[in-house]
Amino acid sequence: MRKILNRLRRAQGQLTAVIAAVENGSDCKTVVTQLAAVSSALDRAGFTIVSSAMRRCVTTPNDPDNSLTVDELEKLFLTLA
Repeated sequence: MRKILNRLRRAQGQLTAVIAAVENGSDCKTVVTQLAAVSSALDRAGFTIVSSAMRRCVTTPNDPDNSLTVDELEKLFLTLA
């Protein structure tokens, strides 16, 4: 959970930088580079969340807290792709 929160906070900081760059009239290259970093950070956070859920389902398949089926996990994973 800590890794995920760190990634999301990093993305939040990068998004703040993108907003500031747009507000300050920064060049297109700077804005797009920062935006790509935000996108990558969010993708990594999403993949980490899904992989954590998959790991829990595989290691504790009979746990009632594992409310996602394999099909649901696959669908979640593919929404990130």
